[in-house]
Amino acid sequence: LRRMRAEVLFDSISQVTDTKNKFGGLPLGARAVQIANGNTSNYFLTTFGRAKRESVCACEVKMEPNLSQALHLLNGDTVNSKIKAGNVLGKLADQGLSPDEIINQLYVRCLSRLPTAKEKQTIKTILDAEKDKKSVLEDVFWSLLNSREFLFNH
Repeated sequence: LRRMRAEVLFDSISQVTDTKNKFGGLPLGARAVQIANGNTSNYFLTTFGRAKRESVCACEVKMEPNLSQALHLLNGDTVNSKIKAGNVLGKLADQGLSPDEIINQLYVRCLSRLPTAKEKQTIKTILDAEKDKKSVLEDVFWSLLNSREFLFNH
């Protein structure tokens, strides 16, 4: 297992949440991997060890996980704001999909697979117990984006 590099992770989160990035000097929708110089950055990229590009050596990249990264994924604004801004759940609901179908779509979107029977049953149990289905589905989306399966290359 190897964690995705900062730029790739940021672009992956943007893609699955259907949001566009804005970096200084680049057009709306540019990907983090397109940033040519080390002066353009954001908090997420800095926290996750983006290279400053002061040399051509790949040794500048910091791949070791740390507490700041974990806290930013869990409590930071990147994942939550992108989930809300992209409105993926709203778009899926507008297509008339059931919560069960939305769960399948979220798993395929985030993990490129359908949920296992156990995962689906766990989510269904929580959905059945809660009145606010959208909130539960947002939590599922958030948890998928914070899962090891999403964050790491296998």
